[in-house]
Formats: sequence, structure tokens, C-alpha cells
Amino acid sequence: MNTFRIYEDLRTSLGEEAAKSLAHTLGPMFEELSKTVTKADFHELTAAVDRLAESQDRTDVQLAKLTDAQARTDVQLAKLTESQDRTDAQLAKLTESQDRTDGQVSELTRAVQSLVSQGERHAARLDAVLGSTFELQFRDRLTSYLGRLMRRGRLLRNDEVLDAIEQAVDPDEADEVLRVDAIASGIIDGVASHVVAEVSATCGVDDIDRAARRAGILRKAGLAAVPLVACKVISPELRSYASSKQVRIWCDGTMLDAAA
Repeated sequence: MNTFRIYEDLRTSLGEEAAKSLAHTLGPMFEELSKTVTKADFHELTAAVDRLAESQDRTDVQLAKLTDAQARTDVQLAKLTESQDRTDAQLAKLTESQDRTDGQVSELTRAVQSLVSQGERHAARLDAVLGSTFELQFRDRLTSYLGRLMRRGRLLRNDEVLDAIEQAVDPDEADEVLRVDAIASGIIDGVASHVVAEVSATCGVDDIDRAARRAGILRKAGLAAVPLVACKVISPELRSYASSKQVRIWCDGTMLDAAA
């Protein structure tokens, strides 16, 4: 077997360059072997070369399959990358939209808080106006409102009462008497007495406590005094609390304790 024959046999399966290189290597070997080996050995060597060429063919087929699989993998990876890019873009849009929504919610929250604050201020002013109006109305009609509690009632000026008690109380107590909402004198249960009234549209614990404390100052000075809370609204719990403090209640035109 000469070098050209080897080259021709291997060129198709191995390619031109590989076949040429192998032929140059095997040619002299075959020449040398033809002088030293048997014909059977030579045929066996030739068969080995054929098997080598066949194995190379199978390797090329497998390599082609791997290359095709890699190409499909690259396509799938490209699709996944493209899909991820779209997902990232959508997420960015959603994040931007959420940021705008959060900003709008914050603005709305501030606007609502401002409205609530304004409403609370208006409500406080309205309560103050209503409270002042109710107090003036009660003072103006005190003797008729308290007709079932006090007979021959007369509204007193706070400084009048102060003149009568100032020597018997300390300065802080004197100031307390000057802050009483209304003080009236008259006959209560057959006894000359004073009504010390705290006036509030909605009765609170503080109103009850002030009435009890301020009536106590008059009693300290030797004057008979009855604490009273005048209101438009009072809860059942505060009615019980007032009763425990021996504070009378006038509520929206009715003496509650007298009615009971």
C-alpha cells in the first residue's frame, strides 16, 4: 500500500489535512512493515485503520449532534434572556406605577389629615361657641330652670360671693370661686343655700369634680352650698359618678335626680 492510496482511503472520513498527515506517517510504516510482517499482519493493520476511520465518522456524527443541541440550547437561552428582559421591563413599569400610586396615596393622606385637622378645629370652635351660648342661656334663665330645686332663686355675681367668703379661704380657693360658671342663692329644701353650677353642653368628669370642689369652698366659709352640673348630654356612668359625689344634675331642662 503506497502513501497516495492511504491518503485516498482516509481523505473522505478524516478530511484532507488529517488524511495527508496520517498518510505521510503510515506510508513509510507500511513500506517497512511489508518487508518484515506477514500478509495477515498487514491486513490486520489495514482493518485497524479502517476501524479508526469508522470511529472518526461516528465521532463526527456525535459532534454534529452536540453542535446542533448546543445551537438549540443557545436559541432557548436567547429566548429566556429576551423573556427575562421583558419581565424586567414590566417589573420596572409596575415599580414606577407603584411609586406614583404611593405618592398619590401620600398626597391624599395629607389632604385627608388636613381636612380632619380643619374639621377638628372647626368642631372645637363650634363646641366652644355652643358651650358659651349654653352657659349664657343657662345663667340668664337659671332661676326658672332651677325652679323645682331652688325657690326664690337669685343669680349672684361671683365677686359678691367672694366678698362673703374671702376672709375664710386661701387665695387659690378664692380664685376658684371667681371661676365658677354660675352661683345662685335661694331656698333649697327649706334652707337658705347657694347653688354652685358648672355649665357644659356635654358633661364630663372634670365638670362634676369642679362643681363638688367649688361648692366645698363655700361650705368651708360657712355657707350652705349645693354643687350642680348643668348640661345637655350626660352618660349613665357620669350620672352614677355625680351621685357618688353628691352633685345634682340638670340636663336639657330636667333635674334628673328630682325626676328620678
